[in-house]
Amino acid sequence: MRHLKLLRIGPLGFRIGSHWRSPVAALDDLYRDYPAPQDGIADFNVHLFAARPWRRVLRPSVHIAGDFVIPDAAPLPLAQGLLAAEMGMNLQVALGLRRYLLLHAAMVERGGRAVLMTGISGAGKSTLAALLMARGWRLMGDEFALIDCATGLSHAFPRLVSLKNEAIDVVAQALPDARFGPLLEGTPKGAIRHLVPDARAIAAMAVPAEPSLILFPRFGFEAAERPVLPSEAFVRLTQASTNYVTLAERGFDALTRLVQTVPARAIDYPDAATALAMVEALA
Repeated sequence: MRHLKLLRIGPLGFRIGSHWRSPVAALDDLYRDYPAPQDGIADFNVHLFAARPWRRVLRPSVHIAGDFVIPDAAPLPLAQGLLAAEMGMNLQVALGLRRYLLLHAAMVERGGRAVLMTGISGAGKSTLAALLMARGWRLMGDEFALIDCATGLSHAFPRLVSLKNEAIDVVAQALPDARFGPLLEGTPKGAIRHLVPDARAIAAMAVPAEPSLILFPRFGFEAAERPVLPSEAFVRLTQASTNYVTLAERGFDALTRLVQTVPARAIDYPDAATALAMVEALA
């Protein structure tokens, strides 16, 4: 494709090609501090393309493809090209990763110990990860946690943090000097704005951490906390993984070891301040 971006996020390299300049220009700006893939060889390819030639200029709509595709996925308007690029990278990882057990989870680290936070959409994982970064934690990712099947260590994937709706202003107030992408209105999930991880997260993205706590947060409820048994954590994490079945025995062994060696807690919280206090206390 005419416009191209190569970058590495954690251990994974990407090659993003686009029919349009604007999505690649946004990636160039927001990922400017990220390295290129080792030896220039990408693990995954993402294609942002127009289904018909005239769709490049007439009501341009961005289709997402690459090594792995969802055939019936609806295109996005060109104004949301950055979102399309992010979704394309996430799609390749979700459908194609085989080196690690993949968990849909946010992850932060302090003192070499990682906290994994996973839950349904709207649970507040990305917001909590960003706010903990503002309090000195290392952001390891807001979308995916990569668990090494051999060592059990968690590896970072600190892509842009996807903030939605009310969370945008909350995080902007906590991180007044942070870099943000453009405000994207009218997306399938409402308003979205991307936060660039801080310099520490980018510089240390090749450094793994030992999982020390698994959290299942829920936003919008009175403050409460309860232990989660390994059996329940196992079932919930299989539902949060897109490659557990594909990894077969390796996935089973990695997930069994994770839930048997790492404590898990479910937390309910009514606001960000309460949640941060609960996470700090549990960690």
